[in-house]
Amino acid sequence: MSPSLIERVLLIEDSLGDARLLREMLREHRASNFELTHVTGMRDAEHHLQSRAADVILLDLGLSDAQGVEAIQRTHAAAPRVPLVVLTGLDDERLAVRALKEGAQDYLVKGQIETRGLMRALRYAIERKRMEEALFAEKERAQVTLSSIGEAVLCTDVEGSITFLNAMAETMTGWRCDEAVGRPLADVLKMLGTTTRKTMPIPTVIAADRSRTLTLPPGFILVRRDGFEMPIEDSVAPIRDREGTLTGAVVVFRDVSAARAMSAQMAHSAEHDYLTGLPNRMLLKDRVEQAIVLARRHGTQLAVLYLDLDGFKHINDSLGHPVGDKLLQSVARRLVECARTSDTVSRQGGDEFIVLLSEVAHAEDAALAASRMLKAVAEAHPVDKHDLHVTTSIGISIFPEDGAEAQALIQNADTAMYQAKENGRQGYQYFKPEMNARAVERQSIEESLRRALQRDELSLDYQPKINFKTGAITGAEALLRWHHPTRGLVSPAQFIPVAEDCGLIVPIGKWVLRQACMQARAWATDGLPPTTIAVNVSARQFRDTGFLAGLFAILRQTGLDPRLLELELTESVLMTHAESAAGILKTVRAHGVRVAVDDFGTGYSSLSYLRKFQIDALKIDQSFVGEILDADSDASIVTAVISMARSLNLRVVAEGVETLEQSTFLRARDCDEAQGFYFSRPVPPARFATLLVDGLAPELLAPLATAA
Repeated sequence: MSPSLIERVLLIEDSLGDARLLREMLREHRASNFELTHVTGMRDAEHHLQSRAADVILLDLGLSDAQGVEAIQRTHAAAPRVPLVVLTGLDDERLAVRALKEGAQDYLVKGQIETRGLMRALRYAIERKRMEEALFAEKERAQVTLSSIGEAVLCTDVEGSITFLNAMAETMTGWRCDEAVGRPLADVLKMLGTTTRKTMPIPTVIAADRSRTLTLPPGFILVRRDGFEMPIEDSVAPIRDREGTLTGAVVVFRDVSAARAMSAQMAHSAEHDYLTGLPNRMLLKDRVEQAIVLARRHGTQLAVLYLDLDGFKHINDSLGHPVGDKLLQSVARRLVECARTSDTVSRQGGDEFIVLLSEVAHAEDAALAASRMLKAVAEAHPVDKHDLHVTTSIGISIFPEDGAEAQALIQNADTAMYQAKENGRQGYQYFKPEMNARAVERQSIEESLRRALQRDELSLDYQPKINFKTGAITGAEALLRWHHPTRGLVSPAQFIPVAEDCGLIVPIGKWVLRQACMQARAWATDGLPPTTIAVNVSARQFRDTGFLAGLFAILRQTGLDPRLLELELTESVLMTHAESAAGILKTVRAHGVRVAVDDFGTGYSSLSYLRKFQIDALKIDQSFVGEILDADSDASIVTAVISMARSLNLRVVAEGVETLEQSTFLRARDCDEAQGFYFSRPVPPARFATLLVDGLAPELLAPLATAA
């Protein structure tokens, strides 16, 4: 589901701590065009909803002024058409189930909420509410249509012979009125029991004796004159003259085929995905629970496969939701074709699917099924004159080893799926218990990272860049550091991927950019030599709609000369959306900001794309620099990169220089600049200022002077 469905969230929560945590999760996940309103009680919520709209409501069931079912009922009364997700305590499972019966779309258990699950619950709540609204509207239209259709009316005399049929009765029985008059009722209105298939008499005499209208029980079938059968509902009432003497009976009946079909459709829709027709979360959970019961009884295994599409969001965003919907339908058909009749293929929402393999002889059988699905999904999907390509990542859990209950199996398969994505996508991964430990650790890092900016736990160190010809410091790369109050210094390798996944990289990246520009401006104000500051820009930050506006706002606010700022982007960032990236770089450089390609040599490394983008420098990845003296291939790559840069009039910066020999090699091949531990480790701002004044240690620069 696209996050753009959620623009206005109303949070009703009287615990300020819980509210702050939820606010941080929601706010950091959506950096722009997102409104969160928090109220602490039901009265404030009702007042807010009188004048303001909401896309979804998060409701704590333990408010001081409304609790449990009362809170849900008052919320529905104030906003009957707004989807509702309730928040419960750890021991309130029964209350959560009651909440769903009262009309809530989902529930979350406090203490177990994580960002991905929260956003998923909100998106799915909106989807389910929209489906309910659509079904309700469809039902209303059907009811009006059925009410406007004339009912069949048939009359008899006191002996039970036909005296009248209206036009609808003629149509439904197949008898014209003139043919039916005088015939016994049983000849014209032939009735069968649905289950018994026996002829059922119309109890006109009973109705007459009781002097009231008698509605027949359900389960009657009318057999038309030509043998066609239809389910009907009917009623029988006595006809009397002015003196009250019984003169006959009237039978009113209607075809309920459409109504029963609609009822069956609504029952189906409640348990199936509206887009693909596959079983939804509720039906899947029921199927898994049934499969577990059978597996326990027979001592067998079952498998749950959790699938998430790779590359779907790009297609959905670039070609539009109608194309994305057709692609999801195509994927659903492929998965069903891969499954057996005993299996269940389910869509969970968005681009996530779950497959239940209810009969698994060996755990390895799940891998065979996963391999078939990987291949089927990866083949081109013809949609609206496009040949679309997506892949999928699959997580696998096995009963009983990976969980004794349906929810545990689904959750563990979900965890394994994310491990499959981390392993490179388009593959499958069995669940392992240690994955949960990693998931808990990752969640802990995410929660702490959300508070890191507010608590001033982040800082920047600066690593000098050295001019090979002069030995002077020409600039610095700003490197992010996180000093956790209990963990100590957390490695960027641990927290940067987490920030990327949960969206925190955008606000953190903006903070880094502002802090680096402020520091460079402060050095200039202190009279230190002009120093170019280099800042890494992540893929998510670069693609954020507010990136350019935020960049230029920071430059204006800090007063830094744009020529002293250099943005470092990887090759993959540039090539993911090449056309839009080229436009952004053109705008950036038009304002004087420099651009460098970071980790060069690890991605596309093509002359054609270097010419396409307006850039100033290439940074040779440290993996090549570290091996230039030991591997001929790496030495050749470095020499070729320098030569390529020379032909395009680009600066070359070598990263990760750690030895005199590496420095000498690069200097001899006309590399422009270098950074690395040989010259200096990343240092705090005050130490870097000292280096700007005093320069590097003479023994480090002597070899450069000798070479010159």
